[in-house]
Amino acid sequence: MTGEFNLRRRRFMGVAALTVAAAHFGVGRAALAKSTSEARIPATTPGTNTSFAAIKQIDAGVLNIGYAEAGASDAPVVILLHGWPYDIHTYVDVAPLLAKAGYRVVVPYLRGYGTTRFLSPDTPRNGQQAAIAADIVALMDALGIEKAVIAGCDWGARTANIIAALWPERCKALVSVSGYLIGSRETNKKPLPPKAELAWWYQFYFATERGRAGYEQYRKDFAKLIWQLASPKWNFDDATFDRSAAALDNPDHVDITVNNYRWRISLADGESKYDGLENRLAELPVIDVPTITLEGDANGAPHPEPAAYAKKFSGKYEHRLISGGIGHNLPQEAPQAFAQAVVDVDRL
Repeated sequence: MTGEFNLRRRRFMGVAALTVAAAHFGVGRAALAKSTSEARIPATTPGTNTSFAAIKQIDAGVLNIGYAEAGASDAPVVILLHGWPYDIHTYVDVAPLLAKAGYRVVVPYLRGYGTTRFLSPDTPRNGQQAAIAADIVALMDALGIEKAVIAGCDWGARTANIIAALWPERCKALVSVSGYLIGSRETNKKPLPPKAELAWWYQFYFATERGRAGYEQYRKDFAKLIWQLASPKWNFDDATFDRSAAALDNPDHVDITVNNYRWRISLADGESKYDGLENRLAELPVIDVPTITLEGDANGAPHPEPAAYAKKFSGKYEHRLISGGIGHNLPQEAPQAFAQAVVDVDRL
């Protein structure tokens, strides 16, 4: 376990910047810097790759973490973090692109997914945001990774945000789908308009024991429905879905998922050892590492508008709207655009 880390004092930099086309960035705020990268990721057809090399395992913190790896072992590191209800195959096309671009790419299964397991049967099956972020810092320690570009979507984007905010010395740069996703349970107590609440139907379903039992019994049907709703224009085939759905067979998956959503709305307690981290996160800290945020033009999942979070990134920053019917699982639906963002943010 990583314990408490001293946070560097945040420097909120001025947001005056060059004006760029709103159609490109998707927000009124101009990007603080344009990419100077000469490395161009080649056009890639989504689904070109279907598997990783052998999955590796390592003890890290409270877990034995399963992870895929690509690229040279001595290359600069990129860590790619998946969300719910997806898995490492979110990056099955992104990882080889980044390996060819000169990176060591690490793609771990989060707690409750794939081959990742708890080391002790007594460890709480806790899905709170600080616990998941601490897992990834522990993984970096176990692998001897001092600093990395960290990128993610959904739960993975939130986790990447948290590491960038609380452990900026470990995060060289950040790529985050749907922007700033650090949560506050106090904020989550406030009701939303009915249409917005409807988008979170599964959170309220998981708040009930009927919901827990339903997810346990129908987890793959449930996951496929979420995929369809979150990416309404993504015509994924059964084989693509089945490869990821296998990761949901993890024995802790239901407990982690249900706890995550119950914790968000104060129906489940977190672990006291994470209280210090959660108190800092409740302040919604500004992120000052170089950042590129991404959004698909057909994201059907609940997500904030880019203008609402632009000022949460005080360092060099760009926002990119990825067009072409791209939904919530952006790295798998648009791997070239995601990989390019990783390469570019490394040079901001």
